[in-house]
This record gives sequence, C-alpha cells and structure tokens, in this order.
Amino acid sequence: MPNIHQAVQLSPFLGIRVSLKDFMSAIKIEQLTKTYRNGVQALKEINLEVKAGDFCALLGANGAGKTTIIGILTGLVIKSSGHVRIFDVDIDRQHGRVKQLIGVVPQELNFNQFERVMDIVVNQAGYFGIERKTAIADAEALLKKLELWEKRHQPSRSLSGGMKRRLMIARALINKPKLLILDEPTAGVDVQLRYSMWEFLKELNKNGTTILLTTHYLEEVEQMCRHAAMIKNGEIIAYDRVTQLLELLEVETYVVHVETIQSISALGDYNVKQIDDRTFEVDLDKRRRLSEFVNKVNSLGMVIHALRPKGNRMDRLFLELIKQ
Repeated sequence: MPNIHQAVQLSPFLGIRVSLKDFMSAIKIEQLTKTYRNGVQALKEINLEVKAGDFCALLGANGAGKTTIIGILTGLVIKSSGHVRIFDVDIDRQHGRVKQLIGVVPQELNFNQFERVMDIVVNQAGYFGIERKTAIADAEALLKKLELWEKRHQPSRSLSGGMKRRLMIARALINKPKLLILDEPTAGVDVQLRYSMWEFLKELNKNGTTILLTTHYLEEVEQMCRHAAMIKNGEIIAYDRVTQLLELLEVETYVVHVETIQSISALGDYNVKQIDDRTFEVDLDKRRRLSEFVNKVNSLGMVIHALRPKGNRMDRLFLELIKQ
C-alpha cells in the first residue's frame, strides 16, 4: 500500500489520481455468506479487507468460493447475508456508484467478436456517461499502452488470444476504475505476453489502482502481489502479506550448481537428489540454515557456482494449506 505521506501521483496514460482520501479500505467484507437454492453454502461468514492501493490475490481451488466473491463484488450474485463496501460505498444501497468504481476483466471473453477494437473500448465508456471525445482520447492512450493501437480498426475476432486478453483489460480501464478485478487474466497466453502484462499491471498499481487478482499461476502472486488470501470450502484459511505467508513453509527445495559433484554421499544427512554431474537438489527445513548447508558443501571441496529456490514457493504453500 502506498505511504500516506507520498505526494499525489498521476498515471501517465489514464490520469488516475491518488489523494489522501484514497487511503482507506478498497474492499471491506464482513460476515459474508452465500447459500444457493440447491443448498450449497459457497461462502461461510467471510471477512476480508483489502486496503486502497494494494495488489491482492484471491487463491483457491475450483469451487472454493472465489467466483462467488467476485460475483457479489460486481453485482452478478446476490449475497445471502453480510456486508460489503467498495471504497466505503455499500454495494446494496449504492449499486450504481459501485459499478463506477470497479473495472472487471472476466475469465471468459465476452465482447462482440465482429465489433472493431476501438469501438469496443469507446462504446464501453458510453455506459458510464463518458463523452465520446474524451472516450476516444482515453481509448487511444490505453490501446497504445497495451500495444493494440495498430489493430484498432480490425474486428476483434481477428486478434490473437493474447491480444483479446489485452483488449479486455483496456475495456475494463476505460472508466478509470479505482478497483480492478482480474479473473485469470493471463490464462492461455504465452510466457512472453504474460510477463509484459505483469509489467503493465504493476505500473497500473503503482499509479494508484487497487487490484484484486485470481489466478492459477501462483508465480504471478509472488511476482506481483503484496497480500494474498487463500479460500477453501467457502472460508478464508490464510490472509497476510505474501512474504509472511511464505514464512509458513516448513521445507524449501534448492537447486545447487557446482563445478563438479564429488563426495555427494557425504551429504547423506540431507535430502539430496542428483540431477547431473554438476547439479543436485536439496530439501532444507527451517531448523537447518542455508549457510550451514553451504559450509558443508564447501568443506567437501565442491565449489558452488549458483544456488536458487526450485520452482514456485507459492505452489508448495498453496498445496500445504489446502491439505490441512
């Protein structure tokens, strides 16, 4: 969350301002429940607060309750009980105002495949009462930022899958929302595009937009998000800063590259797996310091060239928590 003493910031492409009044809760959920007509209780007295300016992930297995929460926030699902406020605006009493505060990028593509790219973004602005001249200027800035400007006159069906994802983001941002909700925004896109979208979203958040993200790519959480909430069977089972959540891991696997593997059997008191003649993996729990292991390897005459955590720590943490 930005520091309250920071100066007002201005987005270089959207004109989004962050003022002192924005340092409040972007999302405040209290005792939220949802029971569907078939008797399924999707949410069980959920409590969740996301501060303005935060980049927060909402994680959970399929059917855990993520989609229900997003549906309630966006007005697509009617809650059974509880209270929800968006920037201190009650979603029940001022539903129209809430819609102006939120931009949504759903998982499924839901625009007219025969409509031109520029028209999709500009027409969306009309739903918020934005003058066409202003909408065209803002749409131009967004499409250029998202590398879609050259495609502005083409029908959306001609775009690649990754371009369609970016178009969804441009459409969601045309009303300059204070809260952007992203439901699996990088699903099905290639690695290069995923990284470029990460940079765009981090810049957007830096300039004041609060972001709530759901994703199955848990690497995204560690790379972009400051906080993460994990939901299981309709209940929040963990919510904290990402760095603090990762401290819950009891064991971490490291990949070790050495000049030449020798006397690896002498590491028998560690859980070691040799990959090739220069690489092996080791599992270290919190009781054994990394420096202790490095000293042990050095004492055996093996020169370490590189050492890094294996894979994504959020994956392991997520699996450990949902098993509990």
